[in-house]
Amino acid sequence: MNQMNIAQVDLNLLKTFEALHDESSASRAALRLGVTQSAISAGLRRLREMYGDQLFVRTGRGLAPTLRANQLKPVISEALDRCRQSLAMTHPTHPNYQGRSVVLGLSDDFEIAHGRRLMAEIAQRAPKLRVIFRQTHSQIVAAALLDRTLDLAITAGGFAERRLSRHVLGDGDYRCLIDPQSLTPGQHGITLEEFVTREHVLVSSGGFIGITDEGLAAQGLSRQVCASTSHFAALPYLLKGSQALATIPGHAAEAIAQMTGLRVLPCPLALPRYPVELGWRTQSQLDPVLLKVREAIVACFTWPQPSAC
Repeated sequence: MNQMNIAQVDLNLLKTFEALHDESSASRAALRLGVTQSAISAGLRRLREMYGDQLFVRTGRGLAPTLRANQLKPVISEALDRCRQSLAMTHPTHPNYQGRSVVLGLSDDFEIAHGRRLMAEIAQRAPKLRVIFRQTHSQIVAAALLDRTLDLAITAGGFAERRLSRHVLGDGDYRCLIDPQSLTPGQHGITLEEFVTREHVLVSSGGFIGITDEGLAAQGLSRQVCASTSHFAALPYLLKGSQALATIPGHAAEAIAQMTGLRVLPCPLALPRYPVELGWRTQSQLDPVLLKVREAIVACFTWPQPSAC
């Protein structure tokens, strides 16, 4: 590394370093800073020369910081935070997050049920911040957070890895979603016998088995699955006009029914409740923007009418 003093350093490079470390992507860093991606690439070349280290290496899912970059990050961020504090003394009530983005992982049942409210809560706390909803689930969420594909995630568990932190938002149940035209007039429920007799639409990432099959098997029963999809958003198109039903998380069933005219019925099969958790990288827990988004998520899930959230 060449010997330098601060008079020779373009301090804007420190903002480039921070954005690359936070975003793990040159394109997202460019969006955050309001510059071109080529400007970010040029800045990274100069940073590498300054510190005599690669700093960020390309992986299949973006840019990963080196050991030296992780050592530099708290020092550089502290210096920039002191500068931001000095500006906040002049304009303490006007945070500006324009260009910053946060990637929130969640399955589309949570996105359908809570996405609109999340947008409103986040905009209230972090105006001009861009939230990016990205599909994930409990089996893959830990790896996605650790490789920085996601900044935060809402799933039914999956945060046991020691480098992750989590907050319990609540728990959920399962309900049946059905076209009311397939019910008899005045019918407000479904028996277990009818439940087993009807065809089912399965929502599953694997496409072959779900928690309903496990619950039925425990009673020596089985069901006929006529179709399987990996997206809750497809259910209105698959159920409307058919005799089939779907057994899905209650929050998604209520939200879909509200928008489509499908009906929600109690599930006649006893199924276990499941946790709803918010997870993040422990290393990033002091990031002020992520703190704002976490506050917004907690507020959304404590809203007095979850089905409308």
